[in-house]
Amino acid sequence: MSEDVTALLKRAYQDELETVMNYMTNSIVLDGVRAEEIKESLKTDIQEELTHAEQLGNRLKQLDEQPPGSGSFEARQHDLQPPEDSTDVLSVINGVLTAEEDAIDTYRSLIEAAEEANDPVTEDLAVTILADEEAHRTEFRGFKKEYERE
Repeated sequence: MSEDVTALLKRAYQDELETVMNYMTNSIVLDGVRAEEIKESLKTDIQEELTHAEQLGNRLKQLDEQPPGSGSFEARQHDLQPPEDSTDVLSVINGVLTAEEDAIDTYRSLIEAAEEANDPVTEDLAVTILADEEAHRTEFRGFKKEYERE
């Protein structure tokens, strides 16, 4: 199996789990009436991101690899950290968009690597998750437009 494919699967797995942590934290710390819709969207997406991580971990196992544990975890989502001002919803929206762009780039790279490695199963998984990430990005782009208009 291609080292590129397994490295990208491991990166995507860790990124999904980091997203879960940050979405959960932000869904807890945000305050204000305007934050409620964002908090609910984040809460809903937590389960989807966990499912992605589980699918990626299972694919690694099928390839005789092991999903990484917390010992090898390196935080990368600096833009998605909870804001000091708990009413700063726009910073969370921007953080989500940055994380989604990164995820989209990772899944596109995984699709290419899987195609080159003649691994249609991983390619199909990456395409499916990519569609979810693009839909989430679209939702948060809409939130951003609404917040910037005000």
